[in-house]
Amino acid sequence: MRLRMLFAGAVMLVASAADAASFECLIQPNQVIDVRSRAEGLIAKVYVQRGDTVRAGQVLVELESSAERSAVATAKYRSEMGGRVRAANERVEYSSTKAGRASELRKQQFVAAQAHDDAQAEMRVAQADLIDAQENQQLARLDFQHQVDLLNLRTIKSPFDGVVMDRMLNPGDLTQYGTETKPILKIAQIDPLRVEVVLPLDYYRKLKIGMAGDIVPERLGGHYPARVRVIDKVFDAASGTFGVRLELPNREHAIPGGIRCQVDFPELASVERRAPVLKRQPPPE
Repeated sequence: MRLRMLFAGAVMLVASAADAASFECLIQPNQVIDVRSRAEGLIAKVYVQRGDTVRAGQVLVELESSAERSAVATAKYRSEMGGRVRAANERVEYSSTKAGRASELRKQQFVAAQAHDDAQAEMRVAQADLIDAQENQQLARLDFQHQVDLLNLRTIKSPFDGVVMDRMLNPGDLTQYGTETKPILKIAQIDPLRVEVVLPLDYYRKLKIGMAGDIVPERLGGHYPARVRVIDKVFDAASGTFGVRLELPNREHAIPGGIRCQVDFPELASVERRAPVLKRQPPPE
């Protein structure tokens, strides 16, 4: 909407017969996000400053996490405890051997039926104890993973390659969870950049996804190639325009976001130059 207000009524064709498809545009970051914590806590370290370049996955902020680290160590030790499982395995092996012998003796009528049944029951109880020990060990492993996940919440990483626009909180500040709270950092993705341009409706059927655009940033000079990625399907009836977005690669971060520019569509210009010119017929006498 803001871009519409900037360009509506001001979209103009540059007065040049040699370049008939040049328009004003605006270069913006591909995305801008407020970096907040998913957990409440005291900020221990902030590793970046305003203007720093960051990479996807880079650690930006760490919260104080001594209690969470202790919980992880405890859960890890519990998940690796194997005494109950080994003891249960020994009981199963012993009871299975005992039940087998009882069955053989029962066939030869050397033991009473009750003794045979007791041996079989003891074996089944031992097997159940083994299953219980194995399930408890699996629960301990899951609890360990849960504690690791909670610890990971205390570390905030960059979701993409970009630059730090601002730093609002510092070590010692308390951060809270929620979108209404003060963010820690603001970062922007400037590779690629997005170029917003508003065009008259006459150009709607002439533009295609993937069409090349030539970008000239204001006061920076130079020509940078871009590609059409979005063509709006909803028009602005008041101004008779529609929006177009181009993707502008910016691997060296040579182009800043938030500046005006000029965009030329060479394919449109060539089509317009090839269009036949209709001669005006004189009025009949």
